[in-house]
Amino acid sequence: MEVNGSIAYTQQTPWIRNRIVRENIIYNMPFDLEKYVDTVQYCELEKDFETLKAGDQTEIGEKGVNLSGGQKARLGLARAVYQDKEIYLMDDPISALDAHVRKQIINNVYFGVLQDRTRILVTHAIDFLAQADHIIMMDQGKISCQGSYNDLMKVKEFQDLMDLNKINQQLKKKNTMSKVASTMSDGLKKQKSIF
Repeated sequence: MEVNGSIAYTQQTPWIRNRIVRENIIYNMPFDLEKYVDTVQYCELEKDFETLKAGDQTEIGEKGVNLSGGQKARLGLARAVYQDKEIYLMDDPISALDAHVRKQIINNVYFGVLQDRTRILVTHAIDFLAQADHIIMMDQGKISCQGSYNDLMKVKEFQDLMDLNKINQQLKKKNTMSKVASTMSDGLKKQKSIF
């Protein structure tokens, strides 16, 4: 196999060094303030810097023990983005992210700053597949179907997967609405009992 271009790799469980946050992002590259700030914004790390004791100067424990799974994932992705490579191999680095942050990352990184790069993403998150150039669906380690989103919508097993995803999204929304309504109802009961 021949590869034409420089490669960045990011994985589901990123490798984190026992260093400060900034060093984990720039790795062994020269520090470029503008590029660094852009990378932090693309990877949705600004709010994290506000909550960390020393912002991006916070020391990270071995294997990132003092970071959440989502923070580790975004840190690993930020390191790949900062490297400014031509090809990006991504082994489900978005799996630990909540739906809102995942959507922001997809828009900011995959279809934003890296839009002119070759991006290969392995993921179980299928809610943005309609934006992909080419999709390869795997089943037990073998390709079951591949093509554009429109091509695959003609394949029953792909349609079934997308229908199941739509049902799951609707159930999540309904559950969230029920929780909000329950919380509001509990709050009203407490207010009534105060008077």
